[in-house]
Amino acid sequence: MDTNFRGTTILAVRHNGNVAVAGDGQVTLNDKILKHRAKKVRKIYNGEIIVGFAGASADALNLFERFEKKLDEYNGNLTRSVVELAKEWRTDKYLRRLEAILVAVDREKSFLVSGNGDVIEPDEGVIGIGSGGSYAQAAAMALIQHTNLDARAIVESSMKIAASICIYTDDYLTIEEL
Repeated sequence: MDTNFRGTTILAVRHNGNVAVAGDGQVTLNDKILKHRAKKVRKIYNGEIIVGFAGASADALNLFERFEKKLDEYNGNLTRSVVELAKEWRTDKYLRRLEAILVAVDREKSFLVSGNGDVIEPDEGVIGIGSGGSYAQAAAMALIQHTNLDARAIVESSMKIAASICIYTDDYLTIEEL
């Protein structure tokens, strides 16, 4: 599975007790920009969890639904829900064909979840996915080390830096915070 999807940048930053997740709004098809204001980041489970996705929209929406069912099943336990989603995603014939990658965060934990069975909680509290994810993640890590900005300001600045470098990332942002 290719986890470096073109057309999306999602960044999650956990800093000084707060967490913010941002996603750009650009949707591309081959070499065309089709949309500038897509929302790839949203709050779920009564506003207690933020998810963001990179990849095929229909696949990501399918995963959101399944993930919400896992959260209901495990009473909002993010760790257990992402592990169970990854197991199902990896072993189910239909699901393992889905081309998406998810970021899921709550007030205490942040996870990257993929169809390869990956459930990764970063040491630094920063996750960047999609075509501009590496640029945004590097910018965020530098801002955390060298500024006093809060989590929201860090994701906003980092995403704008990524948009100035990555042609598949724009600067229309959806930002959610906990």
